[in-house]
Amino acid sequence: MTTRAGTRPADGRTRWPALLLHERARPDAVRGRPYAWRLAVATVCFGAFMGQLDASIVTLTYGGLRQRFDASPAAVEWVSLAYLLVLIALLVPAGRLSDAHGRKLLYLYGFAVFTAASAVCGLAPSLLMLVVFRGVQAVGAALMQANSVALVTTSAPRERMRAALGVQAAAQALGLALGPTVGGVLVSTLGWRWVFGVNVPIGVLALVAGHYLLPRTRERRGSGGFDWPGLALLAAATGGGLLGVSAASGLPVPGWAVVALFAVAAAAGWGFVVRQGRARTPLLDLALVRGRTVSLGLVGALSGYLVLFGPLVLVPVVLAGSGSSELITGLVLTALPAGFAAAATGGDRVLPRGLSDRGRCVLGAGVLTAATAALLVVPLTAGLLAVVLAVVGLGLGTFTPANNAMIMAAIPRRSSGTGGGLVNMARGLGTALGVALVTLALHLGERYGPAGGALAGGTGAARWAAAVLVAAAAVAVAAAWFGPRAPGRRPDGNGNEAGDADGARGGSACAGRAPGEGAPRR
Repeated sequence: MTTRAGTRPADGRTRWPALLLHERARPDAVRGRPYAWRLAVATVCFGAFMGQLDASIVTLTYGGLRQRFDASPAAVEWVSLAYLLVLIALLVPAGRLSDAHGRKLLYLYGFAVFTAASAVCGLAPSLLMLVVFRGVQAVGAALMQANSVALVTTSAPRERMRAALGVQAAAQALGLALGPTVGGVLVSTLGWRWVFGVNVPIGVLALVAGHYLLPRTRERRGSGGFDWPGLALLAAATGGGLLGVSAASGLPVPGWAVVALFAVAAAAGWGFVVRQGRARTPLLDLALVRGRTVSLGLVGALSGYLVLFGPLVLVPVVLAGSGSSELITGLVLTALPAGFAAAATGGDRVLPRGLSDRGRCVLGAGVLTAATAALLVVPLTAGLLAVVLAVVGLGLGTFTPANNAMIMAAIPRRSSGTGGGLVNMARGLGTALGVALVTLALHLGERYGPAGGALAGGTGAARWAAAVLVAAAAVAVAAAWFGPRAPGRRPDGNGNEAGDADGARGGSACAGRAPGEGAPRR
């Protein structure tokens, strides 16, 4: 059931509960401009930039945290692990709530929570409090990230969706690229607390911009309750799986505990699927992921971000072994997001105009596979690594926006918040697995692989980790090749494929909109 946005009580007064759940329209001076959608996309880029900056900057605080709180490396890692587990568990339910209550509203609430929690993290008196408020910070990040893709796709004209998603991806890459540099400067000059404090001014600016520049949700899905058991099962599945991989990577836990964690993850995952098929108001409408475009597109998104974040673990280990400084390591790592940003923003100027999203996905994933395969054969010196990572970034920057555009085009617009949550959950899982599986491969390679370096400037274990990246890139190629649905088909409101004379994406700018959506967005 869908409802119109912006309704008020019969007496015309807006009571406090309604006010808290009321999305305000943009000012007429903004809404009437032909470039209003660009302003909305630029505003979403604040969140995209901040999220990736935070993801790549926090690891720079580990040394300072160990000294300040006299903690072990395993304890300090929970600063990232707590954030990641909460984020992944909440992305889909946050998207579901946004479809019901308004994407702009929940996005702005997310920014407010994230900004406030960042300030508290910077003032945390103990490591435990820091970990707790990193979890609160992740709640805000989930509300932001679940809505970011949806806000871009519902703000931009249909024919500019891929370009808009490319700009958002470039903002993510910029945040990822600046994280190590900014974090190093802040930690070495002002201290680790300012790594969290830097989020506060950006968050305040984004809140003001979002209030005036983001469009309100034109159609909503009725809430009809919330699937709390589904949320618990989803959290158990993702948490158990990630903890199992981390435990297998060298943590001092018995083998039976690792097996138990994976068993819990598998059982919870199966239970989540069963629950979603039977629940009256499921957390995730399984019809949304039954089509090949969405299901394999999400697999491709996960694989792409695995390759994006895996080198953040691999490259420092390899270069540290060859005696390179931290500055050189940071500059080498910057080549990957720099290539990503270049392809995401400039791909339309270089690639043929008639190249479809599917073609871009296959091309980008193919480049990605070739570049990661080079890690198996080239000497892993700083110069060659920078070149290889730049090409990896070019492949990812070509693949990711087109893949996201195909996923979102295959999901009904009234469910775009849920779809955006799925995309970002796949991204979060890919990020976590990129770090966890590369760490696991390095651990297994050092323990069971041949002694000594099989590659110049690297170690034998680096070959195992590089093989993980190659496998993930190959999965992205397969997902791009087999994923898209037949031309001229799109999902109807029930998640089934229905005929569409305008094609999957390329026809009318209003293709796929619900009735009444042709009017300017407010």
